[in-house]
Amino acid sequence: MLLYEGRAALDAATAAARRTRRAGGADGPGASRNRLVLAVKAAASHELLQKILGAYAAEPGAAEIEVLPSGMCEQEEMLRDGRADVALMHAPFNSLAGFDSEELMTEGQIAVLPAWHPLAARNSLSMADVTDVPDLPHARWPRNGGYPPGPGPEIHDQTQLAQLIALGRTMAVFPESARAWLWTEHAAVPVVDAPPVVTHIAWPAHSRSVALAGLVRTATRL
Repeated sequence: MLLYEGRAALDAATAAARRTRRAGGADGPGASRNRLVLAVKAAASHELLQKILGAYAAEPGAAEIEVLPSGMCEQEEMLRDGRADVALMHAPFNSLAGFDSEELMTEGQIAVLPAWHPLAARNSLSMADVTDVPDLPHARWPRNGGYPPGPGPEIHDQTQLAQLIALGRTMAVFPESARAWLWTEHAAVPVVDAPPVVTHIAWPAHSRSVALAGLVRTATRL
């Protein structure tokens, strides 16, 4: 317990120092004093992200937004250690514990498969259909410094995953918006009983950033 609390306190101190340096333009020559770093899962909610950025850029006095792509569930760590000021997070994959957040969008899930696989010919699938497919073990993303056990390949980024699915080495279940990055070698089949994915805009609790408040207002208005 003491170790956990000590680590949390260190993360908070590190995050505060990073955000203070960024606010003061200490990140290097040309750094903006009015800038927000937005962490997003690479290729997720792409259309929503475009709409948010476009609408916010049109607001008077809008801050510069740096988009920081991340892997699966890395947005949480980026918010906690100060690398990001705000993030698009996806429940139930991301934990929103300790953050303030607003719900933006709810969507279903799809199974992303090689286009030639027998399951790709189905109109819909269930979680039971995709839980254990012997020739397509689920891809594994890093969590908490390691990979969960299983026979599927260890995935480091979206491009690697896309190639391994196309080659018939793995499959994955993603929100509907993942269709934006699919290749012609992929098939997307709705998983009808998968839990809905809710996209949130999240930020450190008790933030007093005026720029952040403006971005959140824009996102929720959309």
